[in-house]
Amino acid sequence: MTATADLDAAIQAVAPRAIAGDHQALQELINLIHPPVVRYCRARVTSSRYPTPEDIAQEVCLAVARAIEGYEDKGLPFMAFVYRIAANKIVDARRSQSRDLAQPTEEIPDEEDHSTSPELEAINRDSCNDVAQLLDILGEKAREIITLRVFGGYSAEETAQMLGTSAGAVRVAQFRALAKLRAHVAKDTSG
Repeated sequence: MTATADLDAAIQAVAPRAIAGDHQALQELINLIHPPVVRYCRARVTSSRYPTPEDIAQEVCLAVARAIEGYEDKGLPFMAFVYRIAANKIVDARRSQSRDLAQPTEEIPDEEDHSTSPELEAINRDSCNDVAQLLDILGEKAREIITLRVFGGYSAEETAQMLGTSAGAVRVAQFRALAKLRAHVAKDTSG
């Protein structure tokens, strides 16, 4: 069984209780979805400015918790519901960034934050930013397919269900997107 199948099975076991209002099950569900949501957001968010991918992932988890009572099982994996919320939160974050380029603060902290260093922050973001910037050369649907297939670990069939298309179309789009990414990387390394 793959990690994605294990995750989906764990979600299927706890989601009905969370939907029914069990707060403990909801917490379990959030704990299950948080890591893949963070990976998804890191793959889609290139900016090192606020909000960070981790901030957006937190917003996604809160939105899932708020929307869970209205969730209707339509035969799709529960993560399709989560990724749709995530995609919307990422769009919201991008809109917010474009409107507010200068984020003034009313207060200046009294002390420097030593919880992380600029070096650690740069190392953590560098690889994620490289991947996210590379994915930005793709169209929206191709980026979504690559993100779900590669970072989410979903099969072509599961991805097709989430996106409302056929598994064949997912495979073709994935093949074309990967070819485009390979060509771009080859061009960057040779020139």
